[in-house]
Amino acid sequence: MGKLFSITGALLFFLACGGSADPAKHFSIQLENKAIQQNQQVGVALKNKKDIEISDLHYYMDGKELPVENGKLTLDLPTLGNKTLVAKFKIEEKTVEVEKDMRLLAADAPEVYTYEIVNSYPHDTGAYTQGLEFYNGTLYESTGKRGNSSVRKVDFETGEILQQIDMDNTIFGEGITIMNDKLYQLTWQSGMGFVYDISNLEKIKNFVYGKSREGWGLCNDGSKIFKSDGTEKIWFLDPETMEEQGYIETATNKSIFNMANELEYVDGKIYANVYQKESMMIIDASSGAIEGVINFGGLKNKVNKGPEWDEGNSVLNGVAYNPERETFFVTGKNWDKLFEVKIRKKE
Repeated sequence: MGKLFSITGALLFFLACGGSADPAKHFSIQLENKAIQQNQQVGVALKNKKDIEISDLHYYMDGKELPVENGKLTLDLPTLGNKTLVAKFKIEEKTVEVEKDMRLLAADAPEVYTYEIVNSYPHDTGAYTQGLEFYNGTLYESTGKRGNSSVRKVDFETGEILQQIDMDNTIFGEGITIMNDKLYQLTWQSGMGFVYDISNLEKIKNFVYGKSREGWGLCNDGSKIFKSDGTEKIWFLDPETMEEQGYIETATNKSIFNMANELEYVDGKIYANVYQKESMMIIDASSGAIEGVINFGGLKNKVNKGPEWDEGNSVLNGVAYNPERETFFVTGKNWDKLFEVKIRKKE
């Protein structure tokens, strides 16, 4: 009798769902709008096409249950970007899940910053700058282009190259970061990077990328490495294994943004060159919110155009923070100057 009852119940459930083996197809999540700002309350409803009786409805995102009050969700998640909203509920005793893709954006618009030039120094016009970083008072630089890629130790005041390691002609060098006496360097499209001993720039090992698309920029917070890859994602890497352990996605209050290039980490913020633009983003390293935009307009006009100058590619790229001087150093690809600047909020 118990077996007959279970078969009958299954049949009734099957018929109630319109003959479908997948009841989720009869439901959809409806939101007031698809792009929603962090901590915003938004109206939500579960559309039930067949008026099937359900119970125990809850909403989740990133594995966290979202509170619902008077038909409104509060999206107080710690990270931004492309998200999937999941509705979980029961039909009789069967748990059903329905998903909806959406975008979670920053709560506030980015603030606008400008710059003040403190000093300018000579810079090698042959350097197609891809990475720039101070470590123990010394400036390190990586350069790109196949046949011209290198890692360098530089006297920033004179522009003298103190040491240079040239890369194979097939390699296009990209960003660098330095942590625990190791220099980490990316390549653009080779799917691999290198780790060097900072004392002599001898290569320690290679590493390969996981899910990230390409190699663009690197920085670190003292415990983990951040990597940009030409998408909206900034990945977290384990400095020992270089395995990707997650990511944030960069977003303003209006849209998701995918142009973070060379990176620098300072006090919980990632400073990122905007690819091929005279600007830099200030990104919250935890959430991905683009909290500020620095307008470097006019800086390129202070550079003399040398023999390596390419109007389309000789763009702002390279940012390094000097903690002793509390200033930023910025340059560009094949620029003849390295600029020491202070960042100021635009009045």
